Amino acid sequence: MKAKTKVLFLCTGNSCRSQMAEGLCTSLMGDIFESFSAGIVKHGLNPFAVKAMLEIGIDISSHFSKTVDEMEEKDFDYVVTVCDNAHETCPFFPARTRLIHRGFDDPPRLARDAETEEEAMEHYRRVRDEIREFIIQFPGVLGR
Repeated sequence: MKAKTKVLFLCTGNSCRSQMAEGLCTSLMGDIFESFSAGIVKHGLNPFAVKAMLEIGIDISSHFSKTVDEMEEKDFDYVVTVCDNAHETCPFFPARTRLIHRGFDDPPRLARDAETEEEAMEHYRRVRDEIREFIIQFPGVLGR
């Protein structure tokens, strides 16, 4: 049996975008990919990200924020940076690891001035849906 392709989604704080990407990849492509997430630093799991994911039936509430250095798994086939800061400060990975950058807007930053929770959630939903579209297309991206 062929081993699953290991993919790490890397973000600045491993609180939102990378966590959503890991949850979506596990849910939508778990038969192909073994997915992980980490940050350059850790900011804690964002409760709005958890809520946005629960709305589509994916529970990431047991996830926790971690850095690459804290991860037991280090042998990734792909590392996908999901924000510009992670892309610019990406740690070293073995030569066989393929790095891919696909930046997404930062929902906490976008929602900072929201006047209501519902207004804030609109940003989380939009970015979640953009990440979902990327994950759905991911096998094709890797074929290039």
